[in-house]
Amino acid sequence: MPKMKTKSGAKKRFKPTANGFKHKHAFKSHILTKMTTKRKRQLRGTSLLHPSDVAKVERMLRVR
Repeated sequence: MPKMKTKSGAKKRFKPTANGFKHKHAFKSHILTKMTTKRKRQLRGTSLLHPSDVAKVERMLRVR
């Protein structure tokens, strides 16, 4: 039986941590001129995935 492959899109977007999965914010790639500076600043960095989405990402990454 071959090994199960992980979803390559999820592999690029989520990184497992001790407390869940971290991910980048959306809406930060292009057409940023119309967005306020405050909004762009708030979208910087990474955050933890919402607990309701953890099961879906674990299934895509074949964690458990």
